[in-house]
Amino acid sequence: MQMIHYSSCTAAKLYSLYKALAKAFLCQTRCLFERMFSVRTLEGPYFCFVMACLQLLFLLLMYQRSSSSWSGAFMEKLPDKWDYSKLHDVYFNLSFFSPASTEDLHHCPPKSPLLVGPIRVNFHNVPNMKRIIRKNPYVQRGGLYTPRHCVAQYKTAILVPHRNRETHLRHLLYFLHPFLQRQQLHYRIYVINQAGNGTFNRAKLLNIGVREALKDDEWDCLFLHDVDLIPENDYNLYVCDELCPKHVSSAMNKFNYRLPYRTFFGGVTAVTPEQYLRMNGFPNSYWGWGGEDDEIANRVNYAGMNIVRVPLDIGRYKMIKHGPDEGNNANEKRFDMLTKSHKYWKVDGMNSLEYKCISKQLTSLYTNITADIGEAPIEDKNSVPES
Repeated sequence: MQMIHYSSCTAAKLYSLYKALAKAFLCQTRCLFERMFSVRTLEGPYFCFVMACLQLLFLLLMYQRSSSSWSGAFMEKLPDKWDYSKLHDVYFNLSFFSPASTEDLHHCPPKSPLLVGPIRVNFHNVPNMKRIIRKNPYVQRGGLYTPRHCVAQYKTAILVPHRNRETHLRHLLYFLHPFLQRQQLHYRIYVINQAGNGTFNRAKLLNIGVREALKDDEWDCLFLHDVDLIPENDYNLYVCDELCPKHVSSAMNKFNYRLPYRTFFGGVTAVTPEQYLRMNGFPNSYWGWGGEDDEIANRVNYAGMNIVRVPLDIGRYKMIKHGPDEGNNANEKRFDMLTKSHKYWKVDGMNSLEYKCISKQLTSLYTNITADIGEAPIEDKNSVPES
């Protein structure tokens, strides 16, 4: 599936490629001139002028030949400004297509015809599970969905770390299932539960989710998704950038729809399995609230990659308000740990992950993974609560 917005990460890669090609062209041209003329001619000002003109001509030709393909692959005409006063129900027109027979299926189009833009999101009434199941009749056991009228071009796994947030989970399932169906994705939602009442470890649960999800399918993309964040625009495609980890929740209502700080990488992020393993996943040593998102942003840099962000007017999310979580007190050592992250990122992560999978159940709306992740070291059991 094509990206809706142009990726600055991809642009940088293409620019570097064209520079390299231009340099090679100049080198080959110089060799040709050396065969045709004397060395004295090469040292004259006319040669430098001719070389500069040829290099400029080469770059212009390359740009002209590729500009249309760039815009076709990474850009699409979108509204100059989204009108969030005109909202659509997330279940609107989902029954527009009737299921086709297996023999008649074709690939889904690059842009889904079901997209409508801004979605109405509110948390006035908590939906019960029976209602969510009834409104999503084509979701299979385990929270697995594949379009019934075309062959999906993209496979995405949604990974949600969780403990004692049943109300938030119901809101997420109610909105996220139809949201993803509108994008005509093949997807599956995983909920990773931490067993027991020990200190919460979101980062380790995400590592577990990645490992268990990759046992089920060769996913194109892994979405690391907080349970209390709901997307507000279905043009915010749940697909990965092939070259760079992507920050998806770039504009949360909690932060007045702006980034709280320049390197923020929390909430909802998207990585390919290759990118996740390249940066060794999350650290397993962050017990309690805070720090792990900044750590993973550091790891993106350590692994030689950059972060690409969804534009603020598309990457909008509403956060479900909640108080402090029992067992998720602030990690008082997080700032000290971040200053040392460059020393241990290669040894603390996916390659050092240890846990016991207690159960893996296929419920009607999601795959429920419950894991024993051990206990936090005594010195890491913090006492300052954080909301």
